[in-house]
Amino acid sequence: MKMPTSPVIDRSLPALVQGYSWLPGLLGERPDGVTRTRVMGKPALVVRGPDAVRFFYDEDNVRRGGALPEPVLSTLFGHDAVHTLDGTAHRARKEFFLPLLHPDRIAGLVEHVTTAWDDAVREWSGAEQVVLFDASSVVLTRGVCRWAGVPLDEDTAEAEDLAGDLVAMVDGFATAGPRHWRARRARSRQEDRFARLVEDVRSGRADAPEGSVLAAVCAHREAGGEPLHPHTAAVELLNVIRPTVAVCWFAAYTAHALHLQPVQRERLRDGDTAYAAAFVHEVRRFYPFAPFLGGLAVRDLTWRGVSVPTDGMVLLDVFGQNHDEKLWGDPYVFRPQRFLEHPVQRDELIPQGGGEPRTGHRCPGEGITIGLLEALAIRLARLEYTVPDQDLRISLRRIPARVRSGFAVQDVRVPSERPLPVG
Repeated sequence: MKMPTSPVIDRSLPALVQGYSWLPGLLGERPDGVTRTRVMGKPALVVRGPDAVRFFYDEDNVRRGGALPEPVLSTLFGHDAVHTLDGTAHRARKEFFLPLLHPDRIAGLVEHVTTAWDDAVREWSGAEQVVLFDASSVVLTRGVCRWAGVPLDEDTAEAEDLAGDLVAMVDGFATAGPRHWRARRARSRQEDRFARLVEDVRSGRADAPEGSVLAAVCAHREAGGEPLHPHTAAVELLNVIRPTVAVCWFAAYTAHALHLQPVQRERLRDGDTAYAAAFVHEVRRFYPFAPFLGGLAVRDLTWRGVSVPTDGMVLLDVFGQNHDEKLWGDPYVFRPQRFLEHPVQRDELIPQGGGEPRTGHRCPGEGITIGLLEALAIRLARLEYTVPDQDLRISLRRIPARVRSGFAVQDVRVPSERPLPVG
């Protein structure tokens, strides 16, 4: 039966209600991994699969400029962020992020974060209870700010306040309720603060450590040679710090996986780096984070016989692809060994998007996420604690999903002394 050329029913409300299952439900059993729908009043092409990833990230097919809704820009990414640009402007802005991909830079960040983690563990050992989601967000905030050259007053609650705002930006981007308004207030507050910091550095009232992210964003020039507006510079500085702190989602997921499968601890405790990498890939594949990605059709497009007009939406089903039986065989089984049996393929595993990170829209911080999680997974496996009764469910209707309790632990004991990886 021929699919209608212009779907009448708008599926925006089901997207909010069904969460991560929305696009997989629309695609259903379609073996070609493509369907058509209507979202926010626009016709939309829904795609999935490695070939579809390459189709989606081809700038001759799909553009990101104008695709991100205002609520997402005002919470998660910020207005005029690199995510909103295409072509020459996107590549020029992304030059700021590319040095962060260098292994030495990632190792430096991992070292700062693991130092902050090891310091925090000693504090946790005297606490009645620690919620790993919240505690790891503060650890990540301290570590990434030290690495990025952003000043924090360690004698106050500044790190906790900043961590709370950074988490709120991620936690509230996909909801219309109180979480969303907290996210808007958090972004506005921190953009103003970081813009003042940029102005202070440029005027000489504050110092930016040589080679730091703060120094780089203050000095960056756009494609036309002009410096970033202070608020745009603040947006991009936050777009380094915010996703790093969002690793707290995966830290809690890691603890969740280790709790449900204690057998995983032994290989991680032994410091098997190959297994740690496989474990981290499986955490990122198995647990829900980004549900889908969207763009706008550059021209009239057809993918495997299904069409969308110019400026129609193109949606890439991220969660569905990471749980596609054709790619993974047993997608709802947590099995790190799959990544020892089959090396990671760029456009198969897409928890942070697909494509080429150096030139395309794939998240440049993916290497940072992987490096941090490899080090933290081994530390969590070696950490001794008890897990009290709590709600460990993860609702796929909530975007972004998270362990409901945040994963609380008690009786934390400092692990015995033995070498720990830093990067």
